Amino acid sequence: MEVSRIIAEIDLQIAKLQQARQLLSGTGTGKPGRGRPKGSKNAVPALPAVDTTPRKRKLSPEGRKRIADAMKKRWAERRKQS
Repeated sequence: MEVSRIIAEIDLQIAKLQQARQLLSGTGTGKPGRGRPKGSKNAVPALPAVDTTPRKRKLSPEGRKRIADAMKKRWAERRKQS
């Protein structure tokens, strides 16, 4: 076989494989794809990565004292009722 004929057959196989790939992926259907085309100028910038780890809330000593006083008052009222 001649080298040029082998190259031509390889190119033919590549073209067939590319067509099959387009048909399987749905890009060769002739219909326009949904959404914004790649490389459009009005693309939305990507959002920065969001840290999804839960953050531990910190309570100030003053806030802790306010909660403790409110609970003591509540318990005292309950004791009066019973």
